[in-house]
Amino acid sequence: MKTLVIVAIFLLILWQLGAGLYYLMVDKGETNRTAKALTRRIALSFGLIILVVVANQMGWISFHGVGRAP
Repeated sequence: MKTLVIVAIFLLILWQLGAGLYYLMVDKGETNRTAKALTRRIALSFGLIILVVVANQMGWISFHGVGRAP
């Protein structure tokens, strides 16, 4: 379940990135939809980072140790 939540948020981030690109190409600077889409992407990214850190601290997930000394 926890993996699905993280993947779902990641897909939302990618969706907002795509929406920002679409609005950039379609609106030609006439509206602020591009800025709103990219702002939502940043907020979702920040929220995902906070979620992963909190989940690690609570023991719900654990990091697998890539890059740690043996």
